Amino acid sequence: MTEHAVADGPEPASKITPGNRATGTWRARRPATAPRAAAPLDGIPRQPAPVPGRPRDRRPAATLRRALRLVPTPTGTPFTFGYGVVLAVTSYVAAHADPALVHTLHQGSSTDVAHLLHAPVFVLVASALWVAGALTSPFSLAFLVVLTALERRLGGVRTALVFLLGHVLATLATEVPVGLAVLVGHLPDTSLHRLDYGISFGVAASVGALAGLLTPWLRWPLLAVCTAALLPDLLAATDPLTSWGHLIALTVGVGTWPWARRWAGATPTDARRTGGAVPAV
Repeated sequence: MTEHAVADGPEPASKITPGNRATGTWRARRPATAPRAAAPLDGIPRQPAPVPGRPRDRRPAATLRRALRLVPTPTGTPFTFGYGVVLAVTSYVAAHADPALVHTLHQGSSTDVAHLLHAPVFVLVASALWVAGALTSPFSLAFLVVLTALERRLGGVRTALVFLLGHVLATLATEVPVGLAVLVGHLPDTSLHRLDYGISFGVAASVGALAGLLTPWLRWPLLAVCTAALLPDLLAATDPLTSWGHLIALTVGVGTWPWARRWAGATPTDARRTGGAVPAV
């Protein structure tokens, strides 16, 4: 037999790739390269995933984009945007209509004991269509910022549920004792027609719920600032029922944390890793 000399060159494919069937053909070794990322199906380039430990982008454009997420939009936050338009209209009416007409509208929307006994559903809804103090009230700005941030995490229906839960429970918690006090003779009958309307209870509950979706270094300062802002009115006893209602509504919002985190899509692992924080969606 004639012995053939094997020249230096590429090895057979059967030796290069274990497990492949030898074909007798020669394949050149290819340098190992990183796998190429699959092209997006819709043709829109995707931004690379953030690298752990890399500082966030602090450019003005990125900061502006994050700030604009706190502004309600018809498509992004339809509940907050639509509700805000309604409040703007009613605030305009309250500022420019005849004062006697405005007082009649407020009185008819009041969640006092008399109205709660005769038309509870109507007044609970109607009372939330007005802003006490009109658009100059700090609750107006809090409404836009807090409900926008909450709706971007929970969606419109669940944000409305949190708002109404705080509004209804805090109203009942403050008005039912008034009715009982009148019944036993501790308060006069005029207390049954106490004027009570506005969005402040719902906003306070929304603040409490939103705090549970933030990182701890934002959550606890937010709750501390809100509590500190509500305490002076309570200590001054100018309107103790309303002051207590704000604190009750804030507590109701805090009580929704387990549901709010579940609604926002936080798993137990995510909650432990982020301290309960849930990123905006």
